[in-house]
Amino acid sequence: MNITTIGRGNIGGGLAARWRKAGHEVQELGRDGGDASNADAVLVAVPSGSIADAHGKVSGLQGKVVVAATNAFGGRNEQFPSLAHEVKSITGGPVAKAFNLNFAVLYDKIDEQPERPGQLYAADDDAREVTEQLIRDAGFDPVPAGGLDNARVLEDFLAAFIGFGQSFYRFWRPA
Repeated sequence: MNITTIGRGNIGGGLAARWRKAGHEVQELGRDGGDASNADAVLVAVPSGSIADAHGKVSGLQGKVVVAATNAFGGRNEQFPSLAHEVKSITGGPVAKAFNLNFAVLYDKIDEQPERPGQLYAADDDAREVTEQLIRDAGFDPVPAGGLDNARVLEDFLAAFIGFGQSFYRFWRPA
């Protein structure tokens, strides 16, 4: 799969490295932007206040499957129910919310865990399959949290995780 990350920081750069290790072709775009026309999927990992500006510098996004990893540390545009919805208003394609509830500084420790860590996500139906593949290929188990209407729940859920400090999580259904 061809993946473009918008953002080369801890999250964008860290996931890009994991996806390359899994065999994907990954293009990392930074502040100067670029062209995402060849991407099968796009990761948005920019500060919340920079979503519109970052997308304005990237061409070829229309209709792409986009995974929004952004959290609201820098505020949010309250015209949208979530940051993922703001991304969707720009790209016009299927969107998922994922990779916002894991600590990027722990990416290099994923493979050492006795169990695969979980990765909560909320997604449009058309983004679900690609999002689950990206989650698995990054070393996590996908944990569905419903449709994109639950993206804000995942954004707000971050406050609960911060109290745990740097950690992994797992959710599973009882046998």
